[in-house]
Amino acid sequence: MYHNIASKGPLVRVTFETAEGIVSGKTEIRCRNVKVGIVDDVELSDDLRYVTVSLRMDPEATKLLRSTAVFWVVKPRVSAGDVSGLGTFLTGAFIELDPGPEDGHTKPRTEYKGLERPPTTSLSVPGRRLVLQADEAGSLIAGSPIYYRGFEVGRIENRLLSKDGINISYDAFVREEYAWLVTRNTRFWNTSGIDVSAGADGFRLRTPSFQAMVSGGAEFRVPDGMPPGEKVSDGAVFTLHRNYDDAIKSTFAPTVEFLLLFDQSVRGLTEGAPVEFRGIPIGRVRRVSFDLNPVQGDRRIPVLVAIDPSLLRKEASDRIKDPNSGFLEEAVDRGLRASLKTASLLTGALYVDLDYHVDVADAEMSMTGNLRTIPTISSGFAQMEAKLSAILDKIQALPLDETMTKFATAADEAGKTVAEARGTLKEIEGAAAAARATLEDPAFRDLPGDLKKTLAELEKSVSSVGPDGAIQGDLLRTLDELRASLRSFKGLTNTIDEKPSSLLWGKDTSGNPIPKAPKKK
Repeated sequence: MYHNIASKGPLVRVTFETAEGIVSGKTEIRCRNVKVGIVDDVELSDDLRYVTVSLRMDPEATKLLRSTAVFWVVKPRVSAGDVSGLGTFLTGAFIELDPGPEDGHTKPRTEYKGLERPPTTSLSVPGRRLVLQADEAGSLIAGSPIYYRGFEVGRIENRLLSKDGINISYDAFVREEYAWLVTRNTRFWNTSGIDVSAGADGFRLRTPSFQAMVSGGAEFRVPDGMPPGEKVSDGAVFTLHRNYDDAIKSTFAPTVEFLLLFDQSVRGLTEGAPVEFRGIPIGRVRRVSFDLNPVQGDRRIPVLVAIDPSLLRKEASDRIKDPNSGFLEEAVDRGLRASLKTASLLTGALYVDLDYHVDVADAEMSMTGNLRTIPTISSGFAQMEAKLSAILDKIQALPLDETMTKFATAADEAGKTVAEARGTLKEIEGAAAAARATLEDPAFRDLPGDLKKTLAELEKSVSSVGPDGAIQGDLLRTLDELRASLRSFKGLTNTIDEKPSSLLWGKDTSGNPIPKAPKKK
């Protein structure tokens, strides 16, 4: 009996919310799958809120009962990011003991609170253990991966709601070989799901890996342009931003505030909208509220902006911090004004633009309450709206009714003219159709050949009448004979004129007749 009592190990009491799978005298306690004890008893608490499990440890397992030790029940678990404990379908559930790192205490503990879910990584595994805080839990769960530039370097081990119900705390683990990547200027953000945002830069779409979409995930790195900062130790607390844009915006350190009073609508201007100087972001919009302007009856819209002096030149950065330096007064005298401009036509988002203008009315820096106020001017769209309003007023003053009556009369006359023109067009179309039919007639197509034949015959006829033709010769002989006949007729008329009796008696012969030559025998 003494040997039996002396060989027993210490008795440890562990509380769980439920005793599912735990059987007194059968359920084993294991450390790295080595049996180090057995369940001695299971009791229900008086208030019925939890159960107390008494564990009888083996004598050699006493050194495992460190102050950092944790207990949990290993049983089949299936979640979106992990599947574990399938082997217990055959062997039954058991209680796992993780002694944790060496704490230097020699006296073992006897009271523990068991974990309802197993830790993702053992406490004895070296690495960097951090705490991430967020406003909303999102889809991050225990076992969700942690990425650095898309490469998995750790896991989310647990998440808890703060006692005041405001924040969500995550226990994050980064493996030892990547622990040096986590520094004081590191930014963490949630990469779960598909991120679709619309703002001053338009629409943005970011998609993580398939595993991150299913089980959630977080990513971290130092923003470009920032020094890494010093290394951190276990337990360091970081803010878990909603997305990458929020993480980058957190790098701004605006310390100098100004008030802007606008005479136009600020619809589309939201908190966090950029403040730019000629396209370079130098600050953010902090607040848009009438409470910022204590002047009663002032209908201008107050907008509070904050500028990060580190983004300016060193000389300007040093002077803008000092209200008595006169830096802003000089800039306003040179034409520095604030205006609202459209960042995206699709979303209608606005941003604040600071720039120097030439043709502006004189203005001075002023104080609104305890805030320095920079003069503002209307943006391009407001100016366009004013011009359009003036044009519409002029149009409204015109005698539109009389003009429309005359226009209607002219329209009727124009209608008649159009009808006549349409009739003329129809006649032209008919003539064109007749001409087309004539041109397409086979007889008309043969007309060029007939014309050519007629021209050839005409040429032949003309050539016979020419100077070398037969008709020309006959005509000349006929003209000679006609001249001879005319001379004879002229002689006859002369004779009749002198001696009309010659028509009866003939022409008288002369007194000297010419003898005839004798006939030859």
